[in-house]
Amino acid sequence: MTFGARLKAWAKRTRRDGVTLWFAGKHRRTPWYAKALGLFVVACALSPIDLIPDFIPVLGYVDDVLLLPGLIWLAIRLVPPDVLEECRREADGWLETHGARPRSRLGVVLVVSAWVALAAAALFWLS
Repeated sequence: MTFGARLKAWAKRTRRDGVTLWFAGKHRRTPWYAKALGLFVVACALSPIDLIPDFIPVLGYVDDVLLLPGLIWLAIRLVPPDVLEECRREADGWLETHGARPRSRLGVVLVVSAWVALAAAALFWLS
């Protein structure tokens, strides 16, 4: 298997696991700490607005390439295996039926709130 094929398979698994966390966050047997981290990750991953905008050199792609996959990996490890399998089946079904990942309004609110808080902190520090 070539490097490009492995990278493409990894990206597809990461995308599916992001949707899996969306279902795991709604599952009653998912522990609260896995839900909290999973819902934060899903809100950022499914938000149409990036946490770090891509136009910022180098840092703009850090959240897409390192931060989100790392957080997805960690959150997946916190979900019990039987719940994870059930949610992965639901995610596969969703991706087959809808062909795209869901959108998150909470993610937009979270990202915009983070930027507003950062701007307020910068204004406070500058004055």
